[in-house]
Amino acid sequence: MRNFIANKETRAGEKEIKKNKKLGSGSGKVKIQYQGRSKDVLSSSIKEKEFIDKHEFDNLKSNANVVELNDDEFLLDEYRSDEEGGVGEVVSKRKAGEISCSTSDEEDGNEFDDSVHEEEKMKVYFCSRTHSQLSQFVKELRKTVFATELRVVCLASRTNFCINEEVLKLRSSARINERCLDLQKNKKSGVSKIKNLGCGGRIRGTKASSGCPMLKKHNLQKQFRSEISKREALDIEDLVQLGSEIGTCPYYGSRSMVPSADLVILPYQSLLSKSSRESLGLDLKNSIVIIDEAHNLADSLINMYDSKVTLSQLENVCSEIERYHDRFRNLLGPGNRRYIQTLIVLARAFLHTLLDIGSALNSSMAINDFLFSLNIDNINLVKLVRYIKESNIINKISGYGDKIDSLQYNSTCLDDTADGKSTLSSFRALADLLLSLTNNDGDGRVIISRKRSTSSGQLVGYIKYVMLTGEKIFSEIVGQAHAVILAGGTLQPIEETRERLFPWLPPEQLRFFSCNHIVACESVLPVTLSRGPSGLCFDFSYSSRNSSKMIAELGLLLCNLVAVVPEGIVVFFSSFEYEAQVHDTWKNSGILDRIMKKKHIFREPRSNTEVEIILQKYKDTIDTSSGNYKVNNSSENGALLLAVVGGKISEGINFSDGMGRCIVMVGLPYPSPSDIELMERVKHIENLGNPNSIQKSKPAFDDISSKGDVLNGFEILRNCKGRGKEYYENLCMKAVNQSIGRAIRHINDYAAILLVDSRYAFTTGSLNPSKKLPQWIKEHLVFANDYGEVHRLLHQFFKFNRSRQVTLN
Repeated sequence: MRNFIANKETRAGEKEIKKNKKLGSGSGKVKIQYQGRSKDVLSSSIKEKEFIDKHEFDNLKSNANVVELNDDEFLLDEYRSDEEGGVGEVVSKRKAGEISCSTSDEEDGNEFDDSVHEEEKMKVYFCSRTHSQLSQFVKELRKTVFATELRVVCLASRTNFCINEEVLKLRSSARINERCLDLQKNKKSGVSKIKNLGCGGRIRGTKASSGCPMLKKHNLQKQFRSEISKREALDIEDLVQLGSEIGTCPYYGSRSMVPSADLVILPYQSLLSKSSRESLGLDLKNSIVIIDEAHNLADSLINMYDSKVTLSQLENVCSEIERYHDRFRNLLGPGNRRYIQTLIVLARAFLHTLLDIGSALNSSMAINDFLFSLNIDNINLVKLVRYIKESNIINKISGYGDKIDSLQYNSTCLDDTADGKSTLSSFRALADLLLSLTNNDGDGRVIISRKRSTSSGQLVGYIKYVMLTGEKIFSEIVGQAHAVILAGGTLQPIEETRERLFPWLPPEQLRFFSCNHIVACESVLPVTLSRGPSGLCFDFSYSSRNSSKMIAELGLLLCNLVAVVPEGIVVFFSSFEYEAQVHDTWKNSGILDRIMKKKHIFREPRSNTEVEIILQKYKDTIDTSSGNYKVNNSSENGALLLAVVGGKISEGINFSDGMGRCIVMVGLPYPSPSDIELMERVKHIENLGNPNSIQKSKPAFDDISSKGDVLNGFEILRNCKGRGKEYYENLCMKAVNQSIGRAIRHINDYAAILLVDSRYAFTTGSLNPSKKLPQWIKEHLVFANDYGEVHRLLHQFFKFNRSRQVTLN
């Protein structure tokens, strides 16, 4: 049904670029075929709200003494769709001497190209989830001979690499990216304006700066590359420092080193996203790809292909498109008018469903069902997406809107960071969603979160496409690379990863290697604890964890632990909300004061920018108090850190030596069943594998649509009997394994690990958490019946290891 844009049948064909000086100027009304009906999109709805008419436009121009608005700057090149005899062709209408504006390639970040082109050779690509993990890898690399023998380059985001202070003030990653791209385009447009002066063209308004000052001198980029070649492997911080010293951009400088590099170190997004690989010019052919921290690779991969547009973004885009259409509709050719009107129809349809108060607050549906429900199933989204990419409409509309606003406020530079959004980012969000809707019907689901008010009174809502299958995405990487290595400390069970990412791979081509921990068995004490000091059975399941008695018993446990465990204790909770509830309860009951007599208490902040500060204070406190304890036998000894599973501390932070002498895992951190996206993923995975299982389980799920509430989520989980249930449990245990793996980071390290919940002791039936623990923990796991036994084990364990440390030193 999604097979045409307008009221004529489509004809297949490939795009051709042709030059033509003739400008199409049709002014008649264009009708769009809309769910079998002919609707004049200009007849009423588009004329309901005109943002700028000719009179208002003239007033704006006359009020602006500094900047003159030029139609040609924002007018789209004529676009002929295949209904008009072309095959999606862009026809240039620019005069001689003019230079065209940005292209889609520039949108992808190819506007600066000063790379060192060498003959392609086999490369090793090493990627990990976070920049801190990449820095850790570089530090380990420096301990080997490869640091000097290999040409190594480290890639990162603009946010991490940018040294332009004015751009960094924007803070938001999206806005930093936009500003960086804009600066590159401004550099080019500056050349265009000089040439136009010689051709009798008018002087147009210019921005305060033309091009990024960190890229004005190409010889500095060459110096940057030369310095990298002379030194051993540099991490992100080193490259930023080098770029600052030289005065040139480390982002583009490091990118230009990729062709000549032997080892490329980069974050997940840069390697796993096809668009990112293309924009960076990465060629995986005959290369070796190493993916670290691969325990959640499948979810990380498909999350990159999600797309989301919010209520405020849709309102922004809709108003800006209408404003642009009202101003230029008589100057645009029929092809451009038709596509712009189609975009208006789609934006309004999306807005309508978010504002529909008669429907469920949260819902999910397949792509085709979503399109049918909005009566837009007859729009050819493939052609529309191609038009958005080829016509440069995003930059034209956003540029026109920004210029009008600047005229209106009599300023050439708007503070577009005030509300954290822009037309450009909003339009891109809509374009990404439209691209997602061209996927196969079964590849993902559309999540609709309808309009609701926040505590601050702001109206929020969104439409999100959730990708569910990563098989085809990952096959592109496997198909190009010579070899792919998945590495991690918690890869088990590997069967789930195989089914989700490469079920087509023959068993003989998949090799699994596992080794024991380098730490001696006497250096680790893993214990499951079923009962607290007063004998209460620990049960932190969803229905019991909020009990005041349960929280008090956990506090009593910590009061005992701080007396027997030296230096640092890290306690992991299932969520920030639960950690806050426990902390407040302990504060009111006096338990917090009892703990603080022995150890200082720190809490993981929600903001990632504050984590490093808290960790440094935590470390300094441990170092200081440990020294005082040894010298003065002080009652204070170390610190206690309250952390959250899935937070930054649980992923990639090393708690070696005194920072992590004891890890306490509170409960089994199952993800919330109210997460509508998670439940859609569970349903999808439940149906993986045998086609018969799909037919068997599909009727059960047809009656259970994801609504985003806890009871609905539990109902979905109860209906899962196979892979879906296994996946849900694996998410929990992988999170456990990641968190407890923060301790014991080298061969002479030692730590105790307490799994606090009676369910950890289950060894029969469907629930058997200990079965999914790492082998090096399972081999030494102690099932304790009461706290008295645990206290005795801890006392012996730390006494033995402290005496052993004295011997080693």
